Amino acid sequence: MLFEHTRADINFILENDPAARNKIEVFLLYPSVHSLIMYRISNFFYNKKRFFIARAISQLSRFFTGIEIHPGAQIGMGTLIDHGSGVVIGETTIIGDRVTIYQGATIGATGNEKEFKRHPTLGDDIVVGSGAKILGPINIGDHCKIGANSVVLRDMPSNSTAVGIPAKIKYNTSNMNKEDIDNVIYFI
Repeated sequence: MLFEHTRADINFILENDPAARNKIEVFLLYPSVHSLIMYRISNFFYNKKRFFIARAISQLSRFFTGIEIHPGAQIGMGTLIDHGSGVVIGETTIIGDRVTIYQGATIGATGNEKEFKRHPTLGDDIVVGSGAKILGPINIGDHCKIGANSVVLRDMPSNSTAVGIPAKIKYNTSNMNKEDIDNVIYFI
């Protein structure tokens, strides 16, 4: 499983980062890959209820990469944390497949949540801009883009873009079928 996820991460990076030249370079030199490998090891221990060793591995990873991923988070395949310094991903966060997260992004809690699910859920094929903050137990649909330094505090439907503080949702209906457009209109 670890190798399968790592292979998918490396392939996604090669497809989406124009600076990536080859698999060896990505594997050896990209903090995104290192932090995700360490996350997956710490997540293994976290799921076995070995919380101390899981957090120790997580903190070691943060020290070396500048990327903090809680071992309890759930991250899909094909993830790119580009220029990852300062990225924070919280404990109950769920991240889908083929997600790009730029430096300084926070996917975390507001501090006001009382239930267990305190962090966001991100769908597939999402781009999170530099310094963006996605906070609280919200859902971000598939194929969304979150602008740099935006603060997202409410759900985003699929095929939308969020920009601003607080983020305003812009819809892209060109790729949507009629039922999805009706759902967007209902969501507004």
